[in-house]
Amino acid sequence: MEADVSQNHNEEEEEEPVDADCFQVVRTKMIQPTSLKDPRVEKLKEALLDWINSTLKAEHIVVQSLDEDLYDGLVLHHLLARLAGVRLSLEEIALTSSAQIRKLQAVLEELDKRLDQSDTKWDVSRIHKKDLLATLHLLVAMVRCFQPELVLPSNVNVQVVVMEVRRKGMRSDVQTEVLTGDSTNVENLSCTDGGVNPVEQLLKLGAHKVAVVKQALVDFVNKSLASLGLHVSDVDKQFSDGVILMLLIGQLEGFFIPLCDFSLIPVNNEQMLHNVTFALSLLTHAGLHVSSVQPQDVVARDVAATLKVLYALFCKHARQEEKTSVVFL
Repeated sequence: MEADVSQNHNEEEEEEPVDADCFQVVRTKMIQPTSLKDPRVEKLKEALLDWINSTLKAEHIVVQSLDEDLYDGLVLHHLLARLAGVRLSLEEIALTSSAQIRKLQAVLEELDKRLDQSDTKWDVSRIHKKDLLATLHLLVAMVRCFQPELVLPSNVNVQVVVMEVRRKGMRSDVQTEVLTGDSTNVENLSCTDGGVNPVEQLLKLGAHKVAVVKQALVDFVNKSLASLGLHVSDVDKQFSDGVILMLLIGQLEGFFIPLCDFSLIPVNNEQMLHNVTFALSLLTHAGLHVSSVQPQDVVARDVAATLKVLYALFCKHARQEEKTSVVFL
């Protein structure tokens, strides 16, 4: 028996060993140069650049290139702090490659917790290597999460070259990858092909559908203000003096607003305008940019202006609480 066992053991040792290198595959993806010239891709890059720069304007950070300016983690760290209120104990400027990677690792870990993507299309290595495709996917996901009311070009696709390098050869394939989809509901909030703001699109629909959305916004506002004992019944009128709007923003964003900073009982147009202007500045501070809304429009009870502000708050906070979506159809 011992001889048999020994013989079998020797036979096993004589089997040809498995070459692990045969199973190692290096897979890379890159955007085809022709796709980079697509007007939709150029518009998306421009929109994301504008978004980053407006978000970080108060910090005097200007990004000129998505390819070159995000790889070291500095900009992403500032975006994380501004949009999510998370400030990590990291060096401001990482000079060495290893320090940049450590910083990116920490920032992306925090972002990934909030973006909640089942299949992330970015990682530390790709962002650090200035991979534009990965960077675009990350930024679009950040917009969808932190500022869903922002209008991004819809139906943006790119042709991607996928290369697989194996020990025994190389294989390549061309695939279409989606950067932004086509939807006008609060789950995705992409713009229509004509670049129409969802609220403006809504107001072109029937009165019944407008009333349904208004009621959804009223319910959202009243639930948010319930702890203050306030109640809203008329979206068109009750926000024009800025008081309820500021209290709503304070409740949702966790701001303490001293009474000396605004007029609790405004008696003239100047005080109302001050209140609304201050309220919109709070929105900007919270990372919600409704640049198309002018304070005087809200004071003048412009329905579209008021709805855009409420819609921006609804999209951010109702989505985070996984409430029922309001669909603009």
